[in-house]
Amino acid sequence: MKDLSQYVHNKGLKLGLHTSPGPITCSPLGFVACYGHEQECAEQFANWEVDFIKYDWCSYTQIAKNNSIEELQKPFIKMRNILDDIPRDIVFSINPGPQGRKNEPWTWGKKVGANMWRTTGDITDTWTSTTKIGFSQHYAGYAEPGHWNDPDMLLVGHVGWGPELRKTRLTPDEQYSHISLWCLLSAPLFIGCDLDKMDDFTYSLLTNTEVLDVNQDPLGEQGSLVSEKGEWWVYSKPMEDGSIAVGLFNKGAEKAMVTANWADLGISGKQVVRDLWRQKDLGTFENHFSAEIASHGVVLIRIKPVDKQ
Repeated sequence: MKDLSQYVHNKGLKLGLHTSPGPITCSPLGFVACYGHEQECAEQFANWEVDFIKYDWCSYTQIAKNNSIEELQKPFIKMRNILDDIPRDIVFSINPGPQGRKNEPWTWGKKVGANMWRTTGDITDTWTSTTKIGFSQHYAGYAEPGHWNDPDMLLVGHVGWGPELRKTRLTPDEQYSHISLWCLLSAPLFIGCDLDKMDDFTYSLLTNTEVLDVNQDPLGEQGSLVSEKGEWWVYSKPMEDGSIAVGLFNKGAEKAMVTANWADLGISGKQVVRDLWRQKDLGTFENHFSAEIASHGVVLIRIKPVDKQ
């Protein structure tokens, strides 16, 4: 495992493991998890030079005495305290399971020391699943640097939940919308596809620096819905340099003109608008910006006052 970790690190990547506070993992094969051996688990992960742990509720249902919030938080607090004492910086991701999500982990994830917490069930590569999950993440007040709402992984490229992989069922426009929304939400960006099978389109989706800058902005604020007119939604995310990242989404079945009004964004005057996917300035606009957007598509822009150019 340590050799594997070093191989991954030499590729410029990080290594993560999935386990559980219960006796066995979420795998249907029933692999041994960390219950009763939390200290050994953490020390072994550190020795293997693991960078990330997904601590998934899974079989802990067999251990929990009841459904109280205290019992729910207990195993996560225990592992966090252990991780704090080992000589390695490991990102701690938790999934409190269906019962836990009913207890709104975004309100207590930071309290138990999690760096991120799953807010939803598992995503699938369909427009229905992506929109149901992505457009329901109204928890902006609970995200901050070091502590993030996690709406699950990105489903672009070749995906699958077994030995047989296939191309994502999301259309190109839906994939642009998927990544744009996750970036605006300051969501952890987990690549959910086979890296060996990435085509040029998938690679460009995952490596556009101006789009990724929205997600990785040091201010760390999660974007919010500022305008909703039927199937036309506008999200806004404040950036550290004073600019605003804005996503104009068309959730409808036909192309449509979608507008971001300055009043909804809390700005005024002349503003320079830049298209982040195309990496080109679109010009100077006053009071609003409108764009014709394909069905299930998006225009992701960054807005700055003229006098700050």
